[in-house]
Amino acid sequence: MATDQTPRVTVNGVVHDLVGTDPWTPALEWLRSIGLTGAKEGCAEGECGACSVMLARRDGEDRTRWAAVNSCLLPASALAGQEVVTSEGLGSPEALHPVQHEMAVRGGSQCGYCTPGFVCSMAAEFYRPDRAPSREDHGGEVGPNGFDLSAISGNLCRCTGYRPIRDAAYALGLPQTDDALASRLRSPGPAAAPVVVDGPTGSYVRPADLDEAIHLIQRHPDAVVVAGSTDWGVDVNLKGARAGLVIGIDHLADLRAVTRDAEHLEIGAALTLAELERGLAREIPLLETVLPLFASPLIRNSATIGGNLATGSPIGDLAPALLALGADVVLHGADGQRVVPLASFFTGYRRSVRGRDELIRAVRIPLPLGEVTGFHKIAKRRHDDISSVAVAVSLHVVDGTVQRARIGVGGVAATPLRATDAEASLEGQSWTRATAAAAGEVLREVGTPIDDHRASAAYRRAVLATALVRLHAQGASTAEVTR
Repeated sequence: MATDQTPRVTVNGVVHDLVGTDPWTPALEWLRSIGLTGAKEGCAEGECGACSVMLARRDGEDRTRWAAVNSCLLPASALAGQEVVTSEGLGSPEALHPVQHEMAVRGGSQCGYCTPGFVCSMAAEFYRPDRAPSREDHGGEVGPNGFDLSAISGNLCRCTGYRPIRDAAYALGLPQTDDALASRLRSPGPAAAPVVVDGPTGSYVRPADLDEAIHLIQRHPDAVVVAGSTDWGVDVNLKGARAGLVIGIDHLADLRAVTRDAEHLEIGAALTLAELERGLAREIPLLETVLPLFASPLIRNSATIGGNLATGSPIGDLAPALLALGADVVLHGADGQRVVPLASFFTGYRRSVRGRDELIRAVRIPLPLGEVTGFHKIAKRRHDDISSVAVAVSLHVVDGTVQRARIGVGGVAATPLRATDAEASLEGQSWTRATAAAAGEVLREVGTPIDDHRASAAYRRAVLATALVRLHAQGASTAEVTR
């Protein structure tokens, strides 16, 4: 494999070698080892945002976008060839960055532990290319300067309180014309060349293409394959997981394509959820509803659609939505490609039909989409939380009659499920409240929900029973609500 001779990363404009870095070493640990201690470890699982830094990401062929990510989850070796900005690189005590200035003068920091992470997440939103002042009322979630508060929904503060942080966010203007980080947006993002980073206990490899990745997996069956590393990174930090070989596939062009024809929309498995949210969600209204509720922007900037399915979590938000969309999984292995319905993909808790030498290449969604869609998530928090129950619905309704129904459910069994009996009870029926209520009684019986610290089994069944009635009410006229 042809690679760069010395793996390097640019941090705050300074080039650093990654030689000697173990494949499991988190970017946070490596950054702190070179003296950049602004980013902190809080939760070590991507929930608090104290470790937030900014990465330069490609935004099309000729532009860049600054993306805030959790450095505690990302392997340091994955930064090879990339550009990183930490809180130290934004400004100094003598020359504060606008975000740092507003946080200081508006009382946005007390103990300061979480502040560098907030500053990096806020700076990424500060530089969002389409951010612009607006007089439109967004219910308090977007400021008059266009700053979207959801950008910091993955950052937690335990002592300051959020009002002064919000005030600082809403006080920001637009970047000045001589702002170097703003100017960076107008040129191509960094490429991701093949690379090998050898450390004392193993290696990180970024292969040149999909076939090379499959070959590596065949030769090294114990290798760990990562894209955004939002799942394996948690195991590294909290369970002490280690690997002799880590294969990074997030930059492979074969896994990042989006194709359309009259019958399907195919989405590359290595597209991040943030890219999906920006580029495709409006074409798929169900995903437009789901994605803002999925973890936090910090996670969505790294997590991929294929990685989320490969983990096989029974409480993920994406699988129920894709089940409701009737999606297929496109698998690629040494023997070629095969297509598996997502409804048949999961075989048990965190298990699937995917072979050891196969990768998820894409997710294929059939067209046309259902006209009536909805996603119902029950969780302890509105943002950045795990579902107690998730219900996704897609209905094709013609002249008031349900012609096709697809329902995906999470949180009620060892795997995400298609609620086929409830679907059958809807098809051929008028889409009325009575039909929704009757189908809800069928939906109530799907899966084998349990009592745990998130919800009781009875509560989960009650949520299932009312999900379709709620969906009907959201789209019904006043006269139809009680029909």
